[in-house]
Amino acid sequence: MSRRTLAGLAALAATPLAGAAPADGPALSIPIACDVGRVCQIQSYVDRDPGPGAKDYRCGLRTYDGHNGVDFRVPDMAAQRRGVDVLAAADGRVARLRDGVADVSIRAAGAAPVAGRECGNGVVIDHGGGWETQYCHLAQGSLRVGVGQAVRAGQPIGRVGLSGQTEFPHVHLRLSRQGAPVDPFGSGAGCGAQAGRSYWTPAAAAKLVYRSGIVLNTGFAGAPVAMPDIEAGGIQRPDERAANLVAYARVIGLEKGDQLALALTGPDGQVLAQSRTPPMDRDKAQYMAYVGKRRTTAAWTPGPYRAKVQVLRGGRAVAEHPFSMIIGR
Repeated sequence: MSRRTLAGLAALAATPLAGAAPADGPALSIPIACDVGRVCQIQSYVDRDPGPGAKDYRCGLRTYDGHNGVDFRVPDMAAQRRGVDVLAAADGRVARLRDGVADVSIRAAGAAPVAGRECGNGVVIDHGGGWETQYCHLAQGSLRVGVGQAVRAGQPIGRVGLSGQTEFPHVHLRLSRQGAPVDPFGSGAGCGAQAGRSYWTPAAAAKLVYRSGIVLNTGFAGAPVAMPDIEAGGIQRPDERAANLVAYARVIGLEKGDQLALALTGPDGQVLAQSRTPPMDRDKAQYMAYVGKRRTTAAWTPGPYRAKVQVLRGGRAVAEHPFSMIIGR
């Protein structure tokens, strides 16, 4: 999402709100019905750099120039198709909404222009005192609220989609006061020690731990995989007759110099294949790698096959994720 908001939507006449947010802002709960930090992840934070550069609230680079909200990402399109609810982050009243924008990646062949509709299908909730939250990229036809409707924190208002200016399914949450964006992770003018107070509830803040080098997807396949395969989801696991046995991983929020190490072992504990990428030449919003072995026998040995991906930073593992599958049982 860019700095733009729900362009072209009609404004709702001011309506007094019961229990309106205090002058210092609402307390926000997590706006997605998904286990953030385990299943779903934060892809991008608010850009705190007032100039042409980009910095998140920790002075890191998990953002981009002009990004005015927080992106909560589901693992893949298969999860999106199953349906993931977008939730009101705080009590309020629906001020504006839009539906009818197709769920299509902006990178898809023949995708329609989204100028003026960068948010896609979205909802704006008024919390009183000039405070609003905006929820973007909702699934077409999924909105469950109407203009003027009172909503409570945690109430479903729609589902995660792929509408507007996006390449992957997520909900973009924008907090604002009097129309100006406010970072939910800090109200100060700078980042790091100057980030200021958080707007998250204690329960939400405990879940939203800042990390980089996050493992988003892992799995096994019977052939080499590419990023679109992982994004689509539903990759078929290999059976005992598969020509190849491949372990793959997709990681988000990598830093320059990071490496991905992958290892695949068979039922007897012997390493079948392993690899390590060269150091990243720059920060990477996402990156995938795989390692595999071609079958040289009549069938793969029945039993458990295990893999592990590690994010190496300065030669030290800062994140790792083991995963496994069973063949022939």
